[in-house]
Amino acid sequence: MAQLSNDCFAFGKELMRLDEAVQLLRERLPLIAGIETVDLLAADGRILAGPLVAPIDLPPFDNSAVDGYAVRHADLSQEGATRLAVLGRIAAGQSLEGMSAAIGAVRIFTGAPMPPHADTVFMQEDCQRLEGGDIVLPPGLAAGANRRCRGEDLARGELALAAGRLLSSEDIGLAAALGVTTLAVRRRLRVGVFSSGDEIQSPGEPLRPAALYDANRFLLQSLLARLSLDVVDLGILPDKRDTVSDALKAAASKHDLVITSGGVSAGEEDHVRVVLGRLGSLVFWRLAIKPGRPVMMGIAAGKPLIGLPGNPVALFVTFVAIVRPLIAALRGEIFRPAQPLPVRAGFHYRKKFGRREYVRVTLTRDLDGEVTAHKHPIEGAGVLTSLTRSHGLVELGETVRTIAPGDRVGFIDFGLIR
Repeated sequence: MAQLSNDCFAFGKELMRLDEAVQLLRERLPLIAGIETVDLLAADGRILAGPLVAPIDLPPFDNSAVDGYAVRHADLSQEGATRLAVLGRIAAGQSLEGMSAAIGAVRIFTGAPMPPHADTVFMQEDCQRLEGGDIVLPPGLAAGANRRCRGEDLARGELALAAGRLLSSEDIGLAAALGVTTLAVRRRLRVGVFSSGDEIQSPGEPLRPAALYDANRFLLQSLLARLSLDVVDLGILPDKRDTVSDALKAAASKHDLVITSGGVSAGEEDHVRVVLGRLGSLVFWRLAIKPGRPVMMGIAAGKPLIGLPGNPVALFVTFVAIVRPLIAALRGEIFRPAQPLPVRAGFHYRKKFGRREYVRVTLTRDLDGEVTAHKHPIEGAGVLTSLTRSHGLVELGETVRTIAPGDRVGFIDFGLIR
């Protein structure tokens, strides 16, 4: 597992902008070593370790895109309809051996190889079959119509999938179409997850007075599991500084990344930040972001440690904004965050200049066809239903001060966050 020096992230500002923090991670986090070859289906959701170059042309031969009649365009009349004899029939998977190259049409089906003389296919519904077997073709069809050319999707030797790609179902399908059965992928990152606080209990236990069930650890593990990581539940850290120190040190020795929630603010019982300063170094603490300002990153025993806020909405936002690009950097992933889509604001909002803010919203389509974003009525960072009863986030950049109904804002759908 990669070891980081304590000073590799030297940064002088107390309150860092979000884009500065992400850029720092991209530039200075080392790629975690380790490559394995897995079967094609097992590669879904993994990071491609090296480029996949097309070993064959795709498609490997000229073929028909429709059911119809294949002809040589030069044989068609320039004055009107063309009558041709039907020379044969070819279905998908059938060999062209013995196929005549004489002037005429060939009955052909979708996916079947094009006859050697043919370059154009008429759709069957556009043709008239005569009693004697000949076919009448209408005028006006362009040369090459309804023909799929060899290599038009990918030519042999062309890059099919780039190294660092997060493999999707579509990528698996493309690799299969190229005849590939295995792919080399980056090893899974091992991530340890803590919650912290004496007031936190795991679901299933009798709830003590003044205690809360732990949502954060389960929210985090679910978000991480979607990224095809090896996620380890490390339980709940008590509000005891020595215990926190021992637990974080042990976790850093066994994991590529350690993530905690809670204990990162400036209170007397917030021990995670203080302990990290003793174990290694603090890269940043407090970002210019809302919700989630007290998010923290540091180096403990040579490993990155992220301390997320204790409020679940702030945890969710900072996971999307900070943890996701950090994971991408560690595993060599080509990462493109979800791009905000323009919608119309249906709310008033004032924010602090210089801070990026994320507002939970639901969408409606109005009578004029416009999509409008409506702010969730409860803004608190501890309100979990504001995530389950909204559709996504409106991202407001650092230079924005106010939003009024009718303004254009950028919407990020929860379904696009991965």
